[in-house]
Amino acid sequence: MKSYRQKLPPLDPLIAFEASARHLSFTKAGHELHLTQAAISQQIRSLENYLGVKLFIRANRSVSLTPQGRDFQHVVATTLANLANATTDLRTKGNESTLTIGCDQAIGNMLLMPRLPELTAAFPQVTPRLMISDVEKVCLSTDVDAAIIFGDGAWHGFHAEKLFPERIFPVCSPEYVGRSPELRKASDLSQHKLIKLEDEHWNWMTWRQWLDQNGVNTAIVTKGLTVNSYPLVIEAAIQGHGIALGWEHLVGREIENGTLLNPLPDATIESELGYYVLWPAGARHHPDIRGFIDWCVQSLVRY
Repeated sequence: MKSYRQKLPPLDPLIAFEASARHLSFTKAGHELHLTQAAISQQIRSLENYLGVKLFIRANRSVSLTPQGRDFQHVVATTLANLANATTDLRTKGNESTLTIGCDQAIGNMLLMPRLPELTAAFPQVTPRLMISDVEKVCLSTDVDAAIIFGDGAWHGFHAEKLFPERIFPVCSPEYVGRSPELRKASDLSQHKLIKLEDEHWNWMTWRQWLDQNGVNTAIVTKGLTVNSYPLVIEAAIQGHGIALGWEHLVGREIENGTLLNPLPDATIESELGYYVLWPAGARHHPDIRGFIDWCVQSLVRY
């Protein structure tokens, strides 16, 4: 397959053609490009020779595009504009400082997005770039500067600082409680619809584990809902579709504003796991990364 060098004409004649076609004047194109009319004419002629077609009809004091020239103008003008815009974007972004943050859907949707104005205000010189995935290796890819990950605090090649522990309790909407059977103890959940999470978090506590730790060892069969996204699990609970397991720091805003409540406050379970802010070994002293770690500790740990 031929390379672009073999298939495309040089750039200068294309620029001269675009300006000449836009102005329908070699002289005006020369003024715009700081070239003589003769130089523009020579570049157009070399382009026509390369293509093997006439692009302009030349008269005594004017030029006009041939049908082939009009067709070529549309392509060249669009291509040059796209190339110029992309070049401007790259040159502008080359002067920006970007902080790439890895996190799962729960953290991204429920903690970072609501606080994005706070984050950008705290670091006006930094452009945040979020890598949101429930697949841990994506959140910890080589181009990630810092990450917020659920686990035990041990990740090879990363330093970790614990943000908050795992505390789990049932959550549901006030409307659901008002129209549902009595719910005073964990065993009463057998009469309720449970919203279950099914996703990549293999180490997140399940309803079965939570019930076992609360002494409910009998099988619970419900007509609940299963969802593979934790933010949607919580949204389903807010809309009254059943009871979900709430991670304290993820549902803190909803508990605070009353869209969710904890019907069993004495049945909270805390494990040894939690959410950690991670950064690559050796990168702690980078000012943007250090600043983000401090911001996480101050801004995310509120509930």
